[in-house]
Amino acid sequence: MCGIVGYIGVPQKISEHQALDVLMEGLRRLEYRGYDSAGVATVADGQIQARKKSGKLANLIAEIEAQPLTPASVGIGHTRWATHGGPTDQNAHPHYGDEGKLAVIHNGIIENFAPLKQKLDAADESFDSQTDTEVAAKLIGQAFQQTGDLTEAMRQAVNELEGAFTLLAVHADQPDRVVAARRNSPLVVGLGEDENFLGSDVSGFIDFTREAVELEQDQIVTITTDDVAIINFDGSPAEGKRFHVDWDAAAAEKDGYDTFMEKEINDQPKAVEDTLLGRTDASGRLILDELRIDAEELKGIAKIIVLACGTAAYAGMVAKYAIEHWTRIPVEVELAHEFRYRDPIIDENTLIVSVSQSGETMDTLMAVRYAKEQGARTLAICNTNGSTIPRESDAVLYTHAGPEIAVASTKAFLAQITAAYLLGLYLAQLRGQMFTGEIQDILADLHKIPGKIQQILDNADQIKDLARAMADSPSVLFLGRHVGYPVAMEGALKLKELAYIHAEGFAAGELKHGPIALIEDGQPVFVVVPSPRGRDSLHGKVVSNIQEVRARGANAITVAEEGDDSVTEFSSTVFFVPETQPLLMPLLATVPLQIFACALASEKGYDVDQPRNLAKSVTVE
Repeated sequence: MCGIVGYIGVPQKISEHQALDVLMEGLRRLEYRGYDSAGVATVADGQIQARKKSGKLANLIAEIEAQPLTPASVGIGHTRWATHGGPTDQNAHPHYGDEGKLAVIHNGIIENFAPLKQKLDAADESFDSQTDTEVAAKLIGQAFQQTGDLTEAMRQAVNELEGAFTLLAVHADQPDRVVAARRNSPLVVGLGEDENFLGSDVSGFIDFTREAVELEQDQIVTITTDDVAIINFDGSPAEGKRFHVDWDAAAAEKDGYDTFMEKEINDQPKAVEDTLLGRTDASGRLILDELRIDAEELKGIAKIIVLACGTAAYAGMVAKYAIEHWTRIPVEVELAHEFRYRDPIIDENTLIVSVSQSGETMDTLMAVRYAKEQGARTLAICNTNGSTIPRESDAVLYTHAGPEIAVASTKAFLAQITAAYLLGLYLAQLRGQMFTGEIQDILADLHKIPGKIQQILDNADQIKDLARAMADSPSVLFLGRHVGYPVAMEGALKLKELAYIHAEGFAAGELKHGPIALIEDGQPVFVVVPSPRGRDSLHGKVVSNIQEVRARGANAITVAEEGDDSVTEFSSTVFFVPETQPLLMPLLATVPLQIFACALASEKGYDVDQPRNLAKSVTVE
């Protein structure tokens, strides 16, 4: 969740690339991860100089303007999402060791910080914050006093730490390097000419280079102006995997929209289109080259478990309906943070499918590792190339939604569903569960989805107008059945995330089993209506649900397929979406709910890109 940037350049080029400018631009790019304080440290004239402030980057900028830093060619920068200790100036990073000659920033949680702090207290170390990070800084500082080498000091210190961490350090006595270490937390190296970079992800240095290096688990990297040296925690030499970043800084800009979220909602036709791109051969058969699991093994899969959290879990629920229908393989959807604590039944015939936009979601990563220990095969659906979950999985199916900056997910969600459809159809193809022509028909309909999403986007004014009119609503309920059920829950989640009002998604069939007690005069209720061309009985039952809530005074707002006039007389407002196969409906029905939540929150004056208390990538358990 925290944003981390590191930089080193040659002193002769300070006028061209001053460390502070690089760090601040990197932190600005990483704001989407969510944060509550920010800070920087640079090395100049044999001293550490640092500034840090709680709140947004603007506060840090004001602090630096009030107390300017001496120009420097090396430094580290950080945006913090509070875990240990509140979001205060004191708890903001960097933290210091070796009598102020060492500065350290950190992403993650050090689980054994309490006993380590007791040990350091006994050694007369003093602490200025309530953070676990300061413990690491003191450990590295002590080790540097003994070794005189920042890389070795880092290596000794990290071998005492437990938990998840990325640590970056600079020392006044070694101003020619930045040293970093990672365990269970993201870190990537950026390669430049006479300069090198570090970042939580490539956004941290995308303005300066597109050449990058992946770091593996439990590795330490030392960057200088002309070298990147990697070792393992045991001191043995290692090499990283070099890759090219195929998007540029312009992709992370708002492209004329007021917010990143608006832009990303409007990016969705391309996100779905790009996720489908290149997945078939000349004959129309699905070819998923990233699936490095042998076809015979996939044919033998007896059970699939989807692991995810939040919005990604709702993508997994949609996947369950489709994959079971197409393959007849039983599918379970598990919240990753609950999975490994309930003694799940998995074996070598189980396929674990993890879904994560960032590929760094700690709950999901730890669940994947647990599943691998039990002998299961693991496959990641992920949007971030080179991130930890796909690297540690047996196979990966990348979505190609592009960088998603807004904290609340939109285009990544639709891309995840699209990738899950591809996986289901591929398994059906391998196992002979469907005829080639059937699969090709579904793929043809999938390829029409981007144009249909665009139709919804082009006619969004009705949705936005309703959202503005409902800005004072204290509560909104969402109902759906079959694949409309996870759509309803995602619609409620978006409203909670962005507008901070009570919203709940229910399976429509549950209405009479309790939730109908919430219905009173004027209560807004969104109903996701299944296609009348699909399961006729479900369509009729959901229309009955609309009548039931209307009879009790509810304001019924429906999302229905074009031509479904049966809902009109029972609904105060209807949002029609283009016709498609019933199982593909979530790719369309979700979009009006995203637009509604974004517009309602904007009307209330909230920051839809960075909702309160939330972070883009949840990299702690």
